[in-house]
Amino acid sequence: MANPITPSTSVTCSALSFQWPDGTTVFDGLSVTIGRGRTGLVGANGTGKSTLLRLLAGLLRPSEGSVTVGGSLAYLPQNITLDTTLRVDQALGIAGRSTALRAIEAGDVNEEHFDAIGDDWDVEERALATLGSLGLGDVELDRTVGQLSGGETVLLRLAALLLERPDVLLLDEPTNNLDLFARRRLHEAVESWRSGVLVVVSHDRDLLERVDRIAELRAGSVSWYGGGWSAYEEAVATQQEAAGRMLRAAEADVRRQKRELEETHIKLARRQRLSKKMDAERRAPKIVAGERKRSAQESAGKLRGLQEDRLNEARERQEEAADAIRDDAEIRVSLPHTAVPAGRTVLSVHELRLRFGRLRDGDLHVQGPERIALVGRNGAGKTTLLRTLTGELTPLSGEAKAFVPLRFLPQRLDVLDEELSVAANVARMAPGITDNHIRSQLARFLFKGARAEQPAGTLSGGERFRAALAATMLAAPAPQLLMLDEPTNNLDLASLRQLTSALDSYEGALLVASHDLPFLESIGITRWLLVAEELQETTADEVRDLLAASEAG
Repeated sequence: MANPITPSTSVTCSALSFQWPDGTTVFDGLSVTIGRGRTGLVGANGTGKSTLLRLLAGLLRPSEGSVTVGGSLAYLPQNITLDTTLRVDQALGIAGRSTALRAIEAGDVNEEHFDAIGDDWDVEERALATLGSLGLGDVELDRTVGQLSGGETVLLRLAALLLERPDVLLLDEPTNNLDLFARRRLHEAVESWRSGVLVVVSHDRDLLERVDRIAELRAGSVSWYGGGWSAYEEAVATQQEAAGRMLRAAEADVRRQKRELEETHIKLARRQRLSKKMDAERRAPKIVAGERKRSAQESAGKLRGLQEDRLNEARERQEEAADAIRDDAEIRVSLPHTAVPAGRTVLSVHELRLRFGRLRDGDLHVQGPERIALVGRNGAGKTTLLRTLTGELTPLSGEAKAFVPLRFLPQRLDVLDEELSVAANVARMAPGITDNHIRSQLARFLFKGARAEQPAGTLSGGERFRAALAATMLAAPAPQLLMLDEPTNNLDLASLRQLTSALDSYEGALLVASHDLPFLESIGITRWLLVAEELQETTADEVRDLLAASEAG
């Protein structure tokens, strides 16, 4: 998949600093070298993962320091837009060579055709083989990009990069918006990378299991962990256990030093009273008494200073130990009014036919607090189905009726008013609920005090998701049917854990469209539905079997 690689192939940042135009500092003196192999770059939203990739790719310039790339580089950004009128061979960057091949095959021996081809006589065969390896074997080179799905477009762009045979390949959240089948193909492409440097930013745990090492970007520096995601989690858990022990020991030391300082003060005060009493009884000359007093004060001062130094040192150790503890607070919110009795009908769908997608006939009945996963290929109609259930879209035929209050959290998170604060956004969707109650609940969504007053338009990606989730789940009347569309897209792994913990608190029915199998399994899905020409009951194992069959095919 790559050119012959020299041992020096790597990407190096030296004393790298970067600020946004508004003065926000992202990096301040970052130095890191990424060597050959597959590296998963992880970190909380806002730590600068995507910014770092763009700096490595040369799309951003550092304010100080340098980036050195050993070899050729290719970069796959998060959001890909391709001209829909392009042919596939043009999108792959091989149109010129293909045209030259056709001309030579037709007998045109013009020198410019040979110059266009160079040594790449098998370019079309390589292109088709690369497309096939990514599950695009049925995509012909003369088709247009507009005929492809969004997921196929991502894979097509990846195929174009692989055809360049780069020494360094950077992938930024490559599985976003890919269906289960396309995800598996991309997983395989990463797993098959054997030479050069591959750096992938992702929240996809299955993908991160396939890397050689994890690089965690935290507080402006990079920490390294050998192995994939599971090994990283285990290492972090071990570190946190040790950090917890160190913090407890440091806290105990601070308490001990405080106690010893207090005891020193008491001893010195008692000694001073005793000295005064003895001097008075002996009627010591003033000069002698004064000298004794100065000596005692110096001794007492040294002792107090020693104890205070020890206390300050203990406090510093406590602060260092506290800094090593990760602040991965979980969302724990009380939502008793979302509960639905087991036998109650929540949603009824009869002979539903969608305006977009493959669904031609859909029947669905949801009772009680069921948790239903909607899975299927891109373009099958999962998002269209959810938007139809909310009443946002009108079906071609059939009907869908909800019997309980419902709320929908779309992929775009456009439920927020950018100009309003987090608290005001929740209040807008929860009329009649007191401000005190809203703020107490927002605190459990990790918006405490002044942070609840922050305008939605200024929030980071993870904060924005939490605010949108809060506005949806805290709405009034309380939603007893909650529908989520690809909720894990663009979430860092801490935010993903927070989403899972929030859904643990939810007691109503849940309908989730997602390609993230580990996430779906973590939230206790009780029914699996495959969206195709009709809604088909399936299981997680059957979904995996479909993936395996797709690979075998």
